[in-house]
Amino acid sequence: MKLFENIHTETIDEVVEELNTSLKSGLSSTEAQTRTREYGLNVLEERERKSPWKMLFEQFTETMVVILIIAAVISGFLGKEIETISILTIVVLFAILGFIQEFRAEKAMAALKKLAVPLVKVIRDGKTQEIASKHLVPGDLIIIEAGNIVPADVRIVETSNLKIQEAALTGEADPIDKRAQAVSKPDSPLGDRVNMAYMGTNVTLGRSKAVVVRTGMSTELGKIAGLIQDVQKEKTPLQSRLDQLGKWLAIGGGVAAVMVAIVGIMMGETFVDMFLVGISVAVAVIPEGLPAVLTITLALGSQRMLKRNALIRKLPAVETLGSVTVICSDKTGTLTENKMTVTTIESAGVSIHNFPLVPQKYPDNVLLNLIIGALCNDAEIKSVQEEDLSILGEPTEAALVEAAVKAGLIKHNLESQWPRLGEVPFDSNRMRMSTFHHLRDKGSSLFREINSEHVMFMKGAVDSLLSLSSHIKTETGVEPINDEWVTRIKNAHDEMASKGVRILGFAYRTVDAFDQNANLYDLEDEVIFVGMAGLIDPPRSAAKSAIKKCKTAGIRPVMITGDYPLTALAIAKELGIDIGPGYLTSESLGKLSDEELQKKVAKVSVFARVAPEDKLRIVNCLQSLGEVVAMTGDGINDSPALKKANIGVAMGITGTDVSKEASDMVLLDDNFATIVTSVEEGRAIFDNLLRFIKFSLGGNLGKVLVMLFAPIAGVIIALNPMQLLWLNLLTDGLMGLGLGVEPAEKENMDRPPRSTKKPILDKPAITHVAWTGLLMGLIAMGVIYYYYDRSRPEDTYWQSMLFATIGFIQIGHAFGLRASSHFVLSAVSNLAFTVVTLLTLILQLSVIYVPRLNDFFSLMPLKIEDLAVAMVLGVVYSVSVRLEKILMKR
Repeated sequence: MKLFENIHTETIDEVVEELNTSLKSGLSSTEAQTRTREYGLNVLEERERKSPWKMLFEQFTETMVVILIIAAVISGFLGKEIETISILTIVVLFAILGFIQEFRAEKAMAALKKLAVPLVKVIRDGKTQEIASKHLVPGDLIIIEAGNIVPADVRIVETSNLKIQEAALTGEADPIDKRAQAVSKPDSPLGDRVNMAYMGTNVTLGRSKAVVVRTGMSTELGKIAGLIQDVQKEKTPLQSRLDQLGKWLAIGGGVAAVMVAIVGIMMGETFVDMFLVGISVAVAVIPEGLPAVLTITLALGSQRMLKRNALIRKLPAVETLGSVTVICSDKTGTLTENKMTVTTIESAGVSIHNFPLVPQKYPDNVLLNLIIGALCNDAEIKSVQEEDLSILGEPTEAALVEAAVKAGLIKHNLESQWPRLGEVPFDSNRMRMSTFHHLRDKGSSLFREINSEHVMFMKGAVDSLLSLSSHIKTETGVEPINDEWVTRIKNAHDEMASKGVRILGFAYRTVDAFDQNANLYDLEDEVIFVGMAGLIDPPRSAAKSAIKKCKTAGIRPVMITGDYPLTALAIAKELGIDIGPGYLTSESLGKLSDEELQKKVAKVSVFARVAPEDKLRIVNCLQSLGEVVAMTGDGINDSPALKKANIGVAMGITGTDVSKEASDMVLLDDNFATIVTSVEEGRAIFDNLLRFIKFSLGGNLGKVLVMLFAPIAGVIIALNPMQLLWLNLLTDGLMGLGLGVEPAEKENMDRPPRSTKKPILDKPAITHVAWTGLLMGLIAMGVIYYYYDRSRPEDTYWQSMLFATIGFIQIGHAFGLRASSHFVLSAVSNLAFTVVTLLTLILQLSVIYVPRLNDFFSLMPLKIEDLAVAMVLGVVYSVSVRLEKILMKR
């Protein structure tokens, strides 16, 4: 049996015939069992997942981690228990953190499966019964009603005022009015297939009979589950760069170790001694503190982001944010307030395009629009306060009630003047709603022409109301409607529609005698047209400035929404998103090959009425163009794209559990501006990591050069293994941690994103490492030349001076690399740095001056004047680095 892919285009009779079912008795139990064997259970199947043991093992295969493990083994071989334990502790913490992040990332499918419905009403063998939803098969006749979750993809065959909330699947914020009639366009987006209901969506109003057409992994939700499981998350830019750096460091450390050992052996030292020195040099080349600095920097960065309403779920995402080149954002609730608002009111002779007016002076016609909008309305005011107006009801109806409040018209006060007597509810076929009221205040200037005690208020689609209108309300009274008025109304309507505004019309008529038992539909005729209201979900106040900041920072904002194209374009234009060649829809995307789409996404920044697979294709195409993509979303339909994107950003307020589990970051305030501040934080974090790497490698290069060229001054071993490891761990570790929490620089967002194709050490960084390492080497050689007494080679005072000088140079190096663009640095802008600097100074002086401790390190106490010389050399070094920084910026 073939199930139509475009079953929404078929008539009910065709659907019943093709599915071989009955609208009266449904399937027989025997046939249901047969189809279960054919189609399987109505469940989302989870493919084989990576085992926790494999996840844990893979954490120890990263290049940098492997190098650290080797360093720990070597340190153990040298008998350095403290260093061995320290390095292994870093390795274990790094692995545990990575494991936790990956383990948590596998929960998206579990959240998706929670949407399964345990029981459902089904008609089988002519009887209504409740069964477990997993036993549904194509052809089953089911009953869904308000409060239900739709248990499978179904074709609606009978409906009573049915509305379904599909935002999680389609992105459409408002509940969708459903009907049974066929939809003509085969390739219409999911949101426009009004005769279909989809697994996992919520019935908010009404009741329906429907025929199951797809189950399990064949449903739209099942397709999304498949996409989520197909998506392979790539390494973050930082992980790739660190892998590359680790390989170069491993090579560099090996070469340096061999060269130092060879020089020493040639100078007469024993093979065993020079082997140990060579191993120490190799360890010195590797920045053992990098994983610790990386983890702590990312963790502290995530804490700062949390204070700014961004919850980081996967720690590497913090740094990846700094490399983002494109932000693909949903419109509703992220760029906009997710709250329908009346912005325009049109009446005969009166146009208000920036509602509400200040001061409030409204003509009677405008007030009448607002009164009808508030009373022909099922939304209710929960509380009225200046700062907190709480309204219960559908977004559009709530907006009309709020608009009335802004004009001083409180709904319950209006209801006491015009109490409701009856209603004709909204119907998607008629596209209107009518309510009937007792007119207590007949002396009101609003209704001078009314002699009756009853009135009917009507709101709905403008075309629907105009077809029933015989008169129009003007500033001077009521007059017959003519072609000229109809043309003016339609022109005003089209102008608003072209701006993406949702439009509702208002009308009324007198009712001579109201009879509750009469056919109220017959009274919907000969109405008096009053005017129109334009509603829109307005842009967030912070979004426009955030978009501007994006552009300055070289980041392209892209809108991907399930909303209508005109609405999307209007909001994009208002926010400052480049609308360029216009927009693309799901329909047009489906006609493009991947190569053609790549060319389009390079220029198009507005995508409307898109399907889940479209979002995934857009992200894929952007990534294939070399872009680093941040993708926002709140629905189930967004989850595959969230998982595929370099940074998946879920909504904390409106987001589904599925989207949150598939994401790297959750916006606690659903605000686009929060993404931009997170990007700023991500850039600062990468800057800090680069500072540490430059600091560490520059110092390590300097120490290697000293070890290599010391023999020129007559010294075979400039620093013994313990002294080398101390300098490496103390200055690289502690001072590196201080650099890792530097605040962002002011010009952080005034430069383009760092290219992911660049290695972590680009040309300027390599230049810095080279000249700072060379300068340290030259200063150190000068110290050896001045303090080393060839006539007394047993005197190691020179070595203590060299040890102290290198220590102070590295402290000065860290100071020179700090974030401030001013020459004079603040001690309070980074208190952590100030604290670790003091601690480093104390520890450094301790190993020089504290008895037994200096013996352990083979050091001698320095004279005060020599200590001062070492400190001054550190200051000179720091000033040199600051000058480079200032000159580079200029």
